[in-house]
Amino acid sequence: MKKILFIGAGSMAEALMQGWIKQNVFTPHEIYVTNRSDKERLQFLHDTYGVQTSIEDAIYQQADLIILAMKPKDAIKAMLELKNKITEHTAILSILAGIAISTITEQLGLRPVARVMPNTSATIGMSASGIAFNVQVSATQRAMFLQLLEAVGSVIEVEEDQLHAVTALSGSGPAYIYYLMEAFERVGMEVGLSKDTVRLLMTQTLAGTAEMLKQSIDEPNVLRKKVTSPGGTTEAGIKALEQYQFNAAIEACIKEAEARSRALAKSK
Repeated sequence: MKKILFIGAGSMAEALMQGWIKQNVFTPHEIYVTNRSDKERLQFLHDTYGVQTSIEDAIYQQADLIILAMKPKDAIKAMLELKNKITEHTAILSILAGIAISTITEQLGLRPVARVMPNTSATIGMSASGIAFNVQVSATQRAMFLQLLEAVGSVIEVEEDQLHAVTALSGSGPAYIYYLMEAFERVGMEVGLSKDTVRLLMTQTLAGTAEMLKQSIDEPNVLRKKVTSPGGTTEAGIKALEQYQFNAAIEACIKEAEARSRALAKSK
């Protein structure tokens, strides 16, 4: 592909374009970005990454791939404006939460469409993405879509309805981990460590734990028990988590996010 066009310029669009540029998937001159009215945002992206923000009508026709990245509330209006600007065979990659493939094809006509839920770790090539396709996506296009997402992390194909769960888990997941890190830093400082020390200790702990889960054949509960000595410090910490219903909080977090994703879809 020689030209890709982002319709929308939010944080997820930025994460993808930054990741693709870093991984040499696209050059900045091959990436075009437009949005509804925020010219300052477009200028920032141009100044920071060198992407193209001056969009002539011909670019819509020439684009090999259109990426829908606008705010979901603006999606229908944006697609109505887009429909007459693009060719009937142009492939669509949507990163819109809650906007079904059927809604996209209703607005833009029957064409190859992939829906993906990445996360902002695409910026550093470590996104966890779920992707779904409609039947118009050819084997070649499917491979192309997967290659694009694999360039900025891991991607797994799911049924479209499962994207609600993907959104709740990995799509929103970085925010949960950052929230956890905020708590670690706050309490670490309360017990006498500097913020920098806590940051170093816990980022390495999170990275090491993730790598253990990737490499080990053991289930998480087995790995947890190997760390938890009877009567020890870890057991005391686990008991406190149980006392404050940690599992119930995680369950509520994921189910609320998944339900919100479904509610957003129904409202469109």
